[in-house]
Amino acid sequence: MKRFKALSFLFLLFFAVFSISAGCTNEQDAVSSKPANEAKTTNNKTETTSSHSTATSDEQASIPEKLKKPVKIASIMQMSIGTFSSQYIAGVKEQVQKFGGEVQIYNADNDLTKMASYVETAITQNVDAILLDHGRADALEGPVKKAVEKGIPVVAFDNDLNIPGVTVIDQDDYSLAWKTLKTLAEDLNGEGNIVTIWVGGFTPMERRHVIYDAFKKRYPNIKEIAKFGTASANTALDTQTQMEAILKKYPNKGDIDAVFATWDEFAKGATRAIEQAGRTEIKVYGIDLSDEDLQMIQKPNSPWVATTATDPAEVGRVQVRFAYQKIAGEKTPNIYSLEPHLVKRSDLPDKQVSMNELSQYIPGWGQSNVAISPWMKTLEAQVNKK
Repeated sequence: MKRFKALSFLFLLFFAVFSISAGCTNEQDAVSSKPANEAKTTNNKTETTSSHSTATSDEQASIPEKLKKPVKIASIMQMSIGTFSSQYIAGVKEQVQKFGGEVQIYNADNDLTKMASYVETAITQNVDAILLDHGRADALEGPVKKAVEKGIPVVAFDNDLNIPGVTVIDQDDYSLAWKTLKTLAEDLNGEGNIVTIWVGGFTPMERRHVIYDAFKKRYPNIKEIAKFGTASANTALDTQTQMEAILKKYPNKGDIDAVFATWDEFAKGATRAIEQAGRTEIKVYGIDLSDEDLQMIQKPNSPWVATTATDPAEVGRVQVRFAYQKIAGEKTPNIYSLEPHLVKRSDLPDKQVSMNELSQYIPGWGQSNVAISPWMKTLEAQVNKK
């Protein structure tokens, strides 16, 4: 009997030790591989960014099969004008580089036929994903459907595509326009004369105009006395020339109270014209933001007093992350709107700040935390070990 009790005790002791040991092993597995990141950005019209990597088998086990080798991305833009576009491109390249892939940038120079042909080219080249910047469904629907049928993921930015399987992201153009217009109305106390700078033919512009129409009904004592706008290879310069003509037509102080610019290139041109004419009593309210824009807004006595925007580099990064999730076979939303932020000169410090520093003064700026999967950190760590 005593021998039986002794054997039973030894068996229970062995079982307890084995259970503790197994628990420790599971705990170690659960907390393994928590890597870090960071990369650099570049900026050109047509350029390939590439990076290759090696990693341990443990790291590779948590990376989706299709991403264990570098992937090729085609980023196709309707046009690349101004610093907003350049910072958007920088965000795309930065995120692809962090993931160890390649990205080819195509600029269609505002030619939708050329943009559609670039999609066809990307399909022929068997890229792993296609990113679209602007463009319209009536020009792109055919080739995009062809890409989806071939199994190539597509993520569009500021586009009106509505195709199953295609994720379309935007800056929430309705909120962009309303936050800026509401600020303008409040500063004018609901009454005054304004100039509007707008151009049709672009999905985000059309959406912003919907809100502008509502704004005019909401604030009937704010009168539009002039409206113009041209998208060209020199939009800011063309806008400056057009705004100079408007200022000559309305030469007296009080003739114009404010300018509503639906694009930062418009705001830049209007601001320069107002400054050169010495009419800084006219205030400019814009949409979109870049480092160059910030310098103009923070300039002493600048007429540009407010703008609503999202971080263009973060837009590019989010678009890339959605594409990688699609490549990995993960489910992504059909539509996603990034939250825009109102940036007023009065909220900024006296010292000059950059877009990278803006989050210190504008809560939530550039911190979307969107389209992030657990394996992305592992993938970035693998690339960093190169």
